[in-house]
Amino acid sequence: MAVNSRYEVSQKISIITLISNLVLAGGKILIGLCFHSQGLFADGLHSASDVISTVIVMVGNTISKEPPDEEHPYGHGKAESIATKLLGIFLIIGGLGILKETVTLIINDRIKVPGNLVLWAALGSIIMKEVMYQYTYRIGQKVNNQALVADAIHHRTDAFSSVAALVGAGGAKLGYPILDPIAGLVVALCILKTGIDIFQEAANELMDAAPEQEVFDKILEIINSIDNVIEVKNLKIRSHGPDYFIDVKVIVDNQLSVIEGHEIAVQVRDEIQQWNDNIQEVLVHIDPEGAKEEYTQ
Repeated sequence: MAVNSRYEVSQKISIITLISNLVLAGGKILIGLCFHSQGLFADGLHSASDVISTVIVMVGNTISKEPPDEEHPYGHGKAESIATKLLGIFLIIGGLGILKETVTLIINDRIKVPGNLVLWAALGSIIMKEVMYQYTYRIGQKVNNQALVADAIHHRTDAFSSVAALVGAGGAKLGYPILDPIAGLVVALCILKTGIDIFQEAANELMDAAPEQEVFDKILEIINSIDNVIEVKNLKIRSHGPDYFIDVKVIVDNQLSVIEGHEIAVQVRDEIQQWNDNIQEVLVHIDPEGAKEEYTQ
C-alpha cells in the first residue's frame, strides 16, 4: 500500500478511535464516581489512557510518512515504534497508579455498593470495545501498521477490563461488595501487563529485530527460484517501523560475466520488492562459486 494511502487509513481509524474513547472514558469515569464503582472508575481511566495512546499513534503516523532526507536517509518509519514504546510506558505508569489507588481503597475500607447504571455502562463498554478491537486490528494488519495493531490490542484489553468491572459490580450487588475493588485490581494488572508487552515489542523493533521466520522462508524461496543462483548466504532482514531492509549474499556460477552477475542481483532485488511493498531496500552481494571465504564475508 502506498505511503499516503496507508497514512490516510491509519489517521481515519485513529480519529474514530479517539472520539469513541473520549465518550467511553467520560461516561465510565462519571458513572463510576457517581455510583460508587471502583472497578468502572478504573476501567474509565483505562479508556482515558486509550485517548492518549491514540494521540500518540496519530503523531507517530504523521512523522513516519515523511520521506527520507539527509538526516534520516532510511526514512522515518521508526517513529511508529517510538510511538508504540511511549504507549507502553504510559500504560505501565497508569497501571501502577490505579493499582496503588485501589489497594489504598481496600485497606481504608471505603468500599460501597455500586448503582445499577454501572452494570449497563460496563456491558455497553464491552460491546463497543470489542467492535473497535476487531475493526482496528483488521485495518492495522492490512496496512502493516504496528502502532495501530498495538492500539487494537489495547481495545481488547479494555474490553476485558469492562468484563471485570461488570463482574465486580454484579457481585457487589449480590452481597459481595469486596468484588468491585477487586475488579479494579484486575483492571490495573491488565493495563500493566499490556504496557509491558507493548513496550517489549517496540523495543525489539527499535533494536532492528528480525521479522518472523515466514518472511525469511519466502525470500529464500524467491531467490532460489532465480536462474543461475547456486546458493544463498548471510540473509539478514531488519525491521524499520513497518518496512524491511534486506542484505543478502548470492553465490553464482563463476563463469558468468560481471554484467550477468549484476543482472542477477537486479532480478533478486526486483522480485523481492514485488512480493512485498514494505521492502524498502535490498542489498545483493554477488559472489562467484569457489571464491575464498575471507573475501566473501
